[in-house]
Formats: sequence, C-alpha cells, structure tokens
Amino acid sequence: MELRHLEYFVAVAEEENFTRAAQRLHIVQSAVSAAVKSLEKELGARLLDRAARRVTLTDAGAELLPRARATLDAAREARDAVARVRGGLGGSLRIGVLISIRVVDVPAVLGEYHRRHPGVQLYTRVSPTGTQGLVQLIIDRRIDLAFVTPSGQTWPGIRLIELARSDLRLTLPVGHPLAGQASVTMAQLADLDFIDSPAGFGNRAAADRAFATAGLRRRVTIEITELAIGPDYVRNGLGVALFPQFAVEGVPGVVSLPVADADLSFPVALAVPDDRPVSAAARALIQLVTG
Repeated sequence: MELRHLEYFVAVAEEENFTRAAQRLHIVQSAVSAAVKSLEKELGARLLDRAARRVTLTDAGAELLPRARATLDAAREARDAVARVRGGLGGSLRIGVLISIRVVDVPAVLGEYHRRHPGVQLYTRVSPTGTQGLVQLIIDRRIDLAFVTPSGQTWPGIRLIELARSDLRLTLPVGHPLAGQASVTMAQLADLDFIDSPAGFGNRAAADRAFATAGLRRRVTIEITELAIGPDYVRNGLGVALFPQFAVEGVPGVVSLPVADADLSFPVALAVPDDRPVSAAARALIQLVTG
C-alpha cells in the first residue's frame, strides 16, 4: 500500500470532490482518480461513492479514513525525525490567514519563517466566513493552523495562542453629530446603521457581544469581508462601524472614538489543533510567534 495513494484518498474524502483534491495536492485530477482506483483495487472494496458534485465515503471508506490519517501522521513524524538529524525541516505547511489584520504582521512572520526553514513549502488560505471558517478548516484537516480573531469563542479540539490585542472603536464620518465627542456610550449607538463583517469574523463577534451585554439591538445594513474598504463606506455616509484602530489610521474623512462603557477587545491568536499531533514545521511556526 503506497502512502501516496492514502494521501490522495484522504484529500478526496476531506474535500468531497476530486477536482478540489487535485488542486489541494497540486497535481492533475486524473492522477488522483487513478491512485484512488488503485487503492480500491488493492483493498478489494469501493471506498468512495462518486456523484456529479459531491463524493461521499462508503462504509469501507469511513473505516479506512481515520487509519489512513494515522498512517500519514506517523509517516510525517518519521520524516520530521530524519529532517531534524539532517539539520533542516521539509514538507509543507498550510496556514489560514485573515485579510487586513495588521495587529500581527503575518507577512513578516512568514517571511522570517521562510528564511529560517527554506525547505518548508508554505501555502496560505483565507475563508469567506473569517475566523469560524478558518477554525473549521483546521478541524477538517484542510489546513494545519491559522491566524484568527476568536473574541471569546472556543472550539473543541482547538488551542488558541493569543498573540496581540486591540480594541474596536466607533468609526464615524466627519460631520456626524457624535463626531465631536471625546467618547461615546453604547446607548448612543442603538439607533444607528452599522457596517460590519459577516457573522463568523472575530470583530463581528466582539461587537455583537457588546450589544448583547448592554441589552441593545443593532442594525447591520452593510456587510463586508475586507476591513480596508470599510472606512470608505463610512466616509460616504452609508453607516457607522466598530473597527480596530489600525483599520482607520490615516484614512481621511472619518473619526474614530472609544466606546466608554463596553468591552470591545479584539484579540489575534494562532489556532492550532489540540486533539492530534502537529508537524515539526507547524511546531517551528508556533515557536517563532511565541518567542
């Protein structure tokens, strides 16, 4: 039984699609299909039910999947042990990232990692549902770890290593009736139209939690996944926002005020699996960001 065949089978099972599995493995789809068919022939059982849009596991495939993962983990640990003896890391590392989060300079971190461990191939991935989506990718074994903004959330099997913290502030257009104040209160925000990230993003969770704690309802009229364009919506009078300071620094036409009576802390953390061993490459990144 070839490790490569098990790797391809696991990728198809996790992606539920041959095309996405091939993209993840950076090989042609025909090679994935051939490897899975060869594995099925060797084991004498059909492992996957192939449908037009979604691939599902058969009973035999469901039995094989955890054992295939364990076999691949053991092989990876063996490679890591040899690499340590040889004095260098290899393999690949799949990292989830958030767009526009500058409290932690992720490109600088990954650049330093690459200089220290040039033998490790880095892959980054984003999620349209922010932190929640990235954590689910770790749980589904589609990425190894992720930079996230948990904001009080926890997940079974996930360990969160806090790296930095910021605060959300009320962002207003210049000329807004509240713009001349030194700070605002939650009660003053109750009837305003808000621009915010979709549910699943850490900053959205922090804002929703603050309103729930204050017993207030909030109207979110515009949802964006890219914080960098948020101040443009505010500046053009389409609503106000609760954004971290780094998202509005130097942006003309907006004012940023603290909210005096609310906990609007905005953490950035590294999410890593806590229910299975991580690779030596992943441990090296954890060591780098934690010092």
